[in-house]
Amino acid sequence: MDLQIALLLGQDGITNGAIYALLSLALVLVFAVTRVIFIPQGEFVAFGALTLASFQAGKTPGTLWLLIGAGVAVALIDLSVALRAGHVRRIPRIVAWNLVYPAAAAALIFLVKPNEMPLLAQIVLSLALVVPLGPLTYRLAYQPLAEASVLVLLIVSVAVHLALVGLGLLFFGAEGSRTPAFSDGSIVIGSLTVTGQTLWVLGASLMLIVVLAVFFERTIYGKALRATAMNRTGARLMGISTVMAGKLSFLLASLIGAFSGILIAPITTIYYDTGFLIGLKGFVGAIVGALSSYPLAAAGALLVGLLESYSSFWASAFKEVIVFTLIIPVLVWLSLTTRHVEEEE
Repeated sequence: MDLQIALLLGQDGITNGAIYALLSLALVLVFAVTRVIFIPQGEFVAFGALTLASFQAGKTPGTLWLLIGAGVAVALIDLSVALRAGHVRRIPRIVAWNLVYPAAAAALIFLVKPNEMPLLAQIVLSLALVVPLGPLTYRLAYQPLAEASVLVLLIVSVAVHLALVGLGLLFFGAEGSRTPAFSDGSIVIGSLTVTGQTLWVLGASLMLIVVLAVFFERTIYGKALRATAMNRTGARLMGISTVMAGKLSFLLASLIGAFSGILIAPITTIYYDTGFLIGLKGFVGAIVGALSSYPLAAAGALLVGLLESYSSFWASAFKEVIVFTLIIPVLVWLSLTTRHVEEEE
């Protein structure tokens, strides 16, 4: 391996690590707030990329029908609960978010031609379809079991993952898709050529991390999420709705997942089940951060990206094994250094 190859592999590792870092942060956030190990995180990556590819191909993405179906299901459940409890004032908001919003999205898609829209508009429209699926998934699958054990929530996550993978195959088929690069330019730094898409990935990832940091430090909703992550019971006693916190954490996780998928769609071919492996590598980074530390999770994700890149050169057939083997020494170290605390009742 010469210097140029090492630099190219390092570039690929940092690019992939930036995406894994975003997913790691999302996984840590969801687990800290809801105690859910969000295995379906990768499906939002695939849905974001494939929805954008469908728009560019002039097709109606299946995520639109998923949004409509999930919205109808949540509306029926919430309307039933609101009517039984006599909370009539909640009905307009329930109808607006779960029925009117998906209907408006469908009308917009059928009235305009998304394949003729600018790239930025296509990205916004893709996010508008995929991101609301996060809170809807929380409402349907996790909110009824919010007080269950971590093991039960993990089993539910596996079930949701399998359901979304099957729906992905139904909506998008078994063939992969790739979108055009955001930019065709490149920058030459010495003997290293950095592509424009790599700069987009790194810049957008860094920007999103900064925005999330400001959100958690400066906004009332961010502070509410931090309080819920620290102590659910204490947050509830202080008037913070844990249901709101759960939905908001899933909203942010789906936003990060869909945005990550859109970023990597020009770099690699995305299939309906590609997100699972990407999400697992983000999970390895989250494990390095003990599912609690955002900086350590981001650093672990970058380590995963670099390890994957260099192992693909030295032992390409075993690169996945090498990456996932990283979990073992981390778990051993955590088991030796972390004091066991009984789960809060």
